[in-house]
Order: sequence, then C-alpha cells, then structure tokens
Amino acid sequence: MKRQKPKRYIQTDKDNGFTLLEVLIAILILSVGLLGMASLTVAIIKGNKLSNDMTTATTLAQDKMEDIRRLGYSGMPTVDDTDPEAYGSIEDYANYRRDTETDVDSPAADMKTVTVTAYWQSAVKEHSVELKTILAQ
Repeated sequence: MKRQKPKRYIQTDKDNGFTLLEVLIAILILSVGLLGMASLTVAIIKGNKLSNDMTTATTLAQDKMEDIRRLGYSGMPTVDDTDPEAYGSIEDYANYRRDTETDVDSPAADMKTVTVTAYWQSAVKEHSVELKTILAQ
C-alpha cells in the first residue's frame, strides 16, 4: 500500500509564478544596469567631442606651422615676438584661436624657436594644443 504525502507538500496552483518581491528586485537590478549604461553613453559622447576638438586644434596649429616653415628662418621676426591672432580670426573656426611665439637665438645662436598654440573653449574650461619647431639659418 502506497503512502500518501501530507497535504502541505502537495503543490498547488498558488505556488506557480513570481512573487511581488521577486519582481521588484528584478526591476531594481535592471534599472541599476540601465542607469549605468546611460551614464557610460554620456561619458563616451563627451570624450568623442573632446577628441574632435583636439584634432581640429591640432590641425589648425599644424596649418600655421606649415606656413612658418614655408617662410623659413629669414621670414620670421628678428626679435622675440608673440603674435596673438584675434579671437575668431581663423576662418570657419570661430571657437578657436592661435598664438605664434618666436624666441630668437634659442636654443643657440642663429636659431629661432617657434611655438604655435591653438586654444578652444569647452563647456568646462579652455584647452590648448602646443607645437614647437626650431628654424636654423
């Protein structure tokens, strides 16, 4: 003769599915993960913007540096000089500006050190990229 299980061990339809607590915990875990992904997306977008601005500033500084190399040693000022271009004077790049600085007899006699610095303003602070070259006679 088979023994029957007591009624308290018999599974009923009430035991199927999820409880409210399990659903709330699952929603909490999902929302924490989604918020993390959203903040990561914002950080990636800001990083891409900074990289784009830095690339633009570097290209503008390189463009000015090529003009300086084309002029050569004799085309640069004969005294120490700083030539700040007016803000927004770079055509099609109103958010950028460049400064050109010439140091005569640096690092040695008959040499000029030329520094081109490109600046741009972000939402937080001003950034810059600096390029240097030495021209010899």
